Amino acid sequence: MQIGIYIMAMVYMAAGVFHFVKPKMYVSIIPPYFSKKLLLVYISGVAEIVLGAGLLFEETKSISAWLIMLMLIAFLPVHFYMLRSEKFKRIPKWLLIIRLPLQLLLIYWAFQYT
Repeated sequence: MQIGIYIMAMVYMAAGVFHFVKPKMYVSIIPPYFSKKLLLVYISGVAEIVLGAGLLFEETKSISAWLIMLMLIAFLPVHFYMLRSEKFKRIPKWLLIIRLPLQLLLIYWAFQYT
């Protein structure tokens, strides 16, 4: 197995753990039109942990990669909200903009393991 899949798995599992370590941070970036934000943070954290771990097993690698791609697409409203909201004006605009093509790169990276 390639080193890239191990790196990807660790990135998603670590990100998922941080949903439980710093849930308020994640709640704050969810657009206001979503309800039950804390629940969404915990669900997405579990998803990242489970899908990251799923990349490590040949039997679940492909489905985990497909579901990671869907998850990254589902996260796009957060990125657009942060880009458009005055709430995040302390973050440099270029950084918020670059996150959008980064999502596409992450999707492409996951696609490599389908």
